[in-house]
Amino acid sequence: MTDVPTRPVLLVLRALGLGDLLTAVPALRGLRRAFVGHELVLATPRWLGPLVGLVDVVDRHLPVGELEPLPATLTDRVDVAVNLHGSGPQSARLLLARRPGRLVTFAHPQVPDAAGGPVWRDDEHEVVRWCRLVEAAGADADPTELDLRAPTPTGPVAAAARGATVVHPGAKSGARRWPAGRFAAIAARERRRGRRVVVTGSAGERALALEVAGAAGLPETDVLAGRLDLAELAGVVAAAGRVVCGDTGVAHLATAMGTASVVLFGPTPPTTWGPPVERADRHRVLWAGRRGDPLADEPFAGLLALSVDDVARELDALDAETVAGTR
Repeated sequence: MTDVPTRPVLLVLRALGLGDLLTAVPALRGLRRAFVGHELVLATPRWLGPLVGLVDVVDRHLPVGELEPLPATLTDRVDVAVNLHGSGPQSARLLLARRPGRLVTFAHPQVPDAAGGPVWRDDEHEVVRWCRLVEAAGADADPTELDLRAPTPTGPVAAAARGATVVHPGAKSGARRWPAGRFAAIAARERRRGRRVVVTGSAGERALALEVAGAAGLPETDVLAGRLDLAELAGVVAAAGRVVCGDTGVAHLATAMGTASVVLFGPTPPTTWGPPVERADRHRVLWAGRRGDPLADEPFAGLLALSVDDVARELDALDAETVAGTR
């Protein structure tokens, strides 16, 4: 009996969050084209698995924790290892521990194997950064290739989401969370305009989502926070009419699904994490022009400088652009 030859492994590390995964999609597509004969294995946290399934170039998902050793379940010899995780030595060393035939990573003085790699640039847009890295490895990466296949939501969730305004008040850190009362004011305004409103978030953000819904006069049935996995959340965003959120993963999900959005930026400028400028007609950005610590516990002063009226104006402008685009 002849053994069936296995494909060489292209291992990509991106063990971070939702927005991090979505901003790496163009680089992943570039790698897929460059290494068409390889099995592309993407190492990300387990909870991202439902969304990894929507990234059409990934062959296998390898669940892994942030900066944790790669699991022993990866027994294949790694031909090419790509560090889409960061610029520090820890992530590169995790990949080097698999003894790859080739390492693709940014240069770092503490990692001799990284010598000759591209230089990290702090103010580079996250999407462009990873495209530049894989291009240095011979991949043809297009930063505009952000779209994902939109899943079709079914059942009660589908009815709640179709054409609705998604209000997503949560964010990973307090510095990036616009006040709940202001999100509630936007939700109430959308309801007055005759739109269905649903409030999304993780299980840990359900209390915040209920607070927003309660202040806006929404029924608890319109609070989807804690009720959806990532594929279901993607389906809700894809079916929605518009999304209002802060600088968080759902903003990138709106871009990937082609759903109109208004995104509020605080400590981090949209030039490094915002939607593509060529999509400004569908993805409106608000930023007060101030930078700060994105990991701080308290809402950033620049984010607080953005008012309910500011968001309302962008929603109105978004509606005008959408109507104009359908003529």
